Amino acid sequence: MAAVEVKVPDIGDFKDVEVIEVLVKPGDRVAKEQSLVTVESDKASMEIPSSHAGVVGQMRVKLGDKVSQGSSLLLLETDAEASAAAGAPDAAPAVGLVAPGAVAPAAPAARPLPTAALPQLEPAPPRPGLPHASPTIRRLARELGVPLDELAGSGPKGRITQDDVRAFVKAVMAGGVQTRAQAARAPAGGGGLPGLLPWPQVDFAKFGPVERVEMARIKKLAGPNLHRNWVTIPHVTNHEDADITELEAFRVRLNQENERSAAKLTLLAFLIKACVATLKKFPDFNASIDAATGDAIVRKHYWHIGFAADTPNGLVVPVIRDADQKGIYEIAAETAALAAKAREGKLAPSDMQGGTFSISSLGGIGGTYFTPIINAPEVAILGVCRSTMKPVWDGAQFAPRLLLPLSLSWDHRVVDGASAARFNAHLAALLADFRRVLL
Repeated sequence: MAAVEVKVPDIGDFKDVEVIEVLVKPGDRVAKEQSLVTVESDKASMEIPSSHAGVVGQMRVKLGDKVSQGSSLLLLETDAEASAAAGAPDAAPAVGLVAPGAVAPAAPAARPLPTAALPQLEPAPPRPGLPHASPTIRRLARELGVPLDELAGSGPKGRITQDDVRAFVKAVMAGGVQTRAQAARAPAGGGGLPGLLPWPQVDFAKFGPVERVEMARIKKLAGPNLHRNWVTIPHVTNHEDADITELEAFRVRLNQENERSAAKLTLLAFLIKACVATLKKFPDFNASIDAATGDAIVRKHYWHIGFAADTPNGLVVPVIRDADQKGIYEIAAETAALAAKAREGKLAPSDMQGGTFSISSLGGIGGTYFTPIINAPEVAILGVCRSTMKPVWDGAQFAPRLLLPLSLSWDHRVVDGASAARFNAHLAALLADFRRVLL
């Protein structure tokens, strides 16, 4: 049986992600689904498992390489061949690309393959400056905001340990160490932009008691994205009130009639369905700017709706895929399940990818209107606040009506004010009479 080439499986939208950990080496026996390498993007790290069981032959990647879906990781002798190779007498050690500091798996290693079975390659040193650390240490560093590339590891072969990370944090807190990010923070806060003064550096403790609280990891990751989106996208926000008096009564009645149903209907489920119908009528809101050229609009013929979920560590945006093909109850159940995963910190990267339009709802908290920041590469986002009962003139008298404040932020490079006003008016009409969604 020929050697099996193990490739990177489908890892979502991640491309050219960096290999930060090589967990096996030539001659190691691996089980199916055993982790081979760890890769890391700017959003998350993940371990790539083996598609087969067998003995590692030639490595095709090393520390610091960039891989995407379909990239070759290694050659693997499957069990049938590996057994014969393992039983061969006087087998010489195999020579291949060995990543210094790689961690051998817990499973016992088979006897190495004959040297003749592999090309004669010299071990390749890691890329200069690439930190050596296990996935556990990398996770700890991300949570504490520690830049691993600025640490000197005290472990074997310069490997970064937990003590190294904690010692660095203590040194920064004591003021004895300044990270490169801290050194660059003043220009990034404004001094680096033409005509703007540097960000003020203030010793707040001079004026009274202070408390330093580290940002949650989600906020550290989301902050730069939000900053980029706000600075680079020409935001405009249109506001509208939707009369949801009948819709809310309908929603409450359905929940009362189906008290035993696991999925309780929420206003968000109706909003998602109404937004899909409105996006179909105004396709430029379900689009993106072609990043390659910047002079074309990519209209998407699928409707994946993201919704902002509040968690103890910050906001995340899980995505309801193919919302146009799902009913209200199905959408309500899926939003509830994704929101629960978000609160537990169990959302996978694939749960937050592929969105075409987002909804940020503050209905459970309060407020009237706000300006939500567009979630690039999308071109629009809908903000929703708490509905309020108000008197509305019906032509003969003032009548109490339940009004829902809508705030639509849109990218002025793609759509204009007239289109946004029509979008809001159409969405409000659907929410006022939900039967229109069927038209």
